Amino acid sequence: MLSNSLIELDRAHLVHPVASYRGHEKAGVRVLKSAKGATVTDATGHQLLDGFAGLWCVNAGYGQDSIIEAATKQLRELPYATGYFSLGSEPAIRLAAELAERAPGDLNHVYFTLGGSDAVDSTIRFIRYYYHCKGTPQKDQFISVEQGYHGSSTVGAGLTALPLFHAGFGLPFDWQHKIPSHYAYRNPVGNDPAAIIAASVAALRAKVEELGAERVAAFYVEPIQGSGGVLVPPDGWLKAMRDVCTELDILFVADEVITGFGRTGPLFACAEDGVVPDLMTTAKGLTSGYVPMGAVFLSDKIYNTIADGAGSAAIGHGYTYSAHPVSAAVGLAVLKLYEDGLLENGRKVGVRLIAGLESLKDHPLVGDVRGRGMLAAVEMVVDKDKKTPLPAASAPATRVFERAWDNGLVIRAFANGILGYAPPLCCTESEIDAIVERTRKTLDQTLADPDVRAAMA
Repeated sequence: MLSNSLIELDRAHLVHPVASYRGHEKAGVRVLKSAKGATVTDATGHQLLDGFAGLWCVNAGYGQDSIIEAATKQLRELPYATGYFSLGSEPAIRLAAELAERAPGDLNHVYFTLGGSDAVDSTIRFIRYYYHCKGTPQKDQFISVEQGYHGSSTVGAGLTALPLFHAGFGLPFDWQHKIPSHYAYRNPVGNDPAAIIAASVAALRAKVEELGAERVAAFYVEPIQGSGGVLVPPDGWLKAMRDVCTELDILFVADEVITGFGRTGPLFACAEDGVVPDLMTTAKGLTSGYVPMGAVFLSDKIYNTIADGAGSAAIGHGYTYSAHPVSAAVGLAVLKLYEDGLLENGRKVGVRLIAGLESLKDHPLVGDVRGRGMLAAVEMVVDKDKKTPLPAASAPATRVFERAWDNGLVIRAFANGILGYAPPLCCTESEIDAIVERTRKTLDQTLADPDVRAAMA
C-alpha cells in the first residue's frame, strides 16, 4: 500500500518533467510499483496496460530476463569504463558495430549519448564542426518542422517546435527556423498526399531562399512527428524533403529517437522510406528504456570530414557516460530480442492496433485516426465537419488521462485532445484488443463530460 509519507516526500522534493509544479503538488504522485510484459502495477495494486511503453521507450516490454541478466553480468564485471583517453569496453564497441551494420546506407559511425536530447545537441556540435572543417562556418542556420520535437535541452528545445518548450525559456534562438508541418488532418492544402508534399517542398525551398542557401546548415525532421501528435506524413514525403536537402547542399538529420527500433515496423523508420540521412539520432528503444542511452549515427562523409579536418587535434566534445558499458550491454541484449521475434510480433499486432483504433471512427468524438506500426493517435473533436478541438475547459490532458487510468490503460493524452499510443512490441492480440476496448470506454466517458457536451450543443 502506498504510504502518505511517500506522496509527501514527492511533493516536497522531486521535480517532475513537463509538469505544472503546483498542479502536481495538488494532485499528488501516482507511484508505479512493478511491471511485466505490457502490464504495469501501481503502488495500490491497480493493474494497467501500458499503451505508451513508458514514454514511447519500453519497446521490448517489461521484465525481460535476458536484458536484466545482461545488465547484472556487466555490473559485476565492469560497471563503468570511460571513453576518454582512448579507453573503451567490449559491449560499447560491439554495440556500435552491430548498429552500424544495420543502419541505413553509410551511417557507419556511432557516438553514444545518455538519451535523445543530448543526441540532438551532439548533432549540432558535429554539424558546426563539420562546416568549420570544410571552410564554410557561415553555414550556421538550422531548420526544423513545426510541431516537431527534438528534445528538451536548451539547444534541442529551440529546434523543438512546440510552444510549451519555448515559453519562458527565451527560445528558439535566432538561428533556429521552422517550416509548417505536413499534418494531413489540418493541412491548409487539404489531405491529398501530392499536394501536401508539394507544399512542404515549397516551404523548405522558400525558407532556404529567405535565409540564403550559403547560410543553411541542416534540416531536422522526425519520420513521424511524435510529441506533436503522432503526425504521419504521406508516403514519399520524407524522400522528397531529403532530395531537396541534397540538391541545396543542406545536411539532412533524421530524428529517430521515437521511431527507431521497431516502433513503426522496421528497425529504423527512414529505411522504410528509402532515405539515408547524413546524421541520425536514436534513444528510447535502443535500450528499451531499461537504462539511459542514446546514439548519433554519422555518415562516412560527416565523420571523415571532421576527422581529417581535426587532424591530430582532439575534438572537444564528450560526455562522462558516453558508451557506458552497462547501457551498451543492455543495448546488445535488446537488439537480440528485437531480431529474435519482437520486430515480427510488433509488425503483426501493429496492424491489429491500427485496425482497432480505426474501428473507433464511428464514435462522435473521433475526428481522425492515424499511425504506422505500433505508433498511433486518435484525435478527438466536438464537431467532425469543422474539426473543432475539445474545449480547454474539458482539460483533456488531465481528465482523459485519469479516465483511461481508472479504466486500466496508460495512454498519452495531449492538451489538444489527441490520444497517443505506443504499446510495447511484445503485446499479444488480446492486449491490443483490450487497449482498443478501454479507449472506447474512455471516449464514452469523455462524451459525457459536461464541458464537452456544452461545446457540442
